[in-house]
Amino acid sequence: MNLKDLENKIKIKFKNLNLLKEAVTHRSYLNENPHWPLPNNERLEFLGDAVLELIVTEYLFSRFPKYVEGQLTSLRAALVNYQMLSQVAKNNSLENYILLSKGEAKDTARAKEVILADTFEALIGAIYLDQGYEETKDFIKRSVLSNLKEVIEQNLYSDPKSRLQEIVQEQLKVTPTYKVLKEFGPDHQKTFLIGVFYNEKLIAEGEGLSKQEAECQAAEKALKGMEE
Repeated sequence: MNLKDLENKIKIKFKNLNLLKEAVTHRSYLNENPHWPLPNNERLEFLGDAVLELIVTEYLFSRFPKYVEGQLTSLRAALVNYQMLSQVAKNNSLENYILLSKGEAKDTARAKEVILADTFEALIGAIYLDQGYEETKDFIKRSVLSNLKEVIEQNLYSDPKSRLQEIVQEQLKVTPTYKVLKEFGPDHQKTFLIGVFYNEKLIAEGEGLSKQEAECQAAEKALKGMEE
């Protein structure tokens, strides 16, 4: 696999190219290629998700000193949701390098968006391990935080989870929480059923191909319940 073009695209030269290869290795690829020497990208995705959230949070905290927690949370959610990250992945041509099974490569557009977003988070995890915090921060500034102006101008931060949190915190003085109620489907394409709770009371449920999507659906249902 020649990943030089991808390195040029993201403006990062890896010291350990296997980290980059691992970042683009989807679980489904290993099902058809059991002798592939590297693991799938899920561990890197786990790490990258945390690194991305920290760096975006740190940036927003410094950039908007007068914003309250709810405003900062809404902006962060708009910058790191799977739709935004999948578009960022496309901007970096990441879809041309992901190793997938033949069946997964033919999947629905929505499923592909989730895969792209997950792979982008895995890429961040790989950059963090290979290059360190500061280089990862620079990459996230170039690729993710560069969308902040668009998010603010187009009011993209007014997502269902953020609206629900603002309303519930104001009216009930509690913060909605989300819990996975059920996971089903094959490991490489799980569907999540997630509930939104006020304290320990289940208010609504949502389903999606990612936890973010299911949480948003649950929040939308909770908001509709308030209007009825």
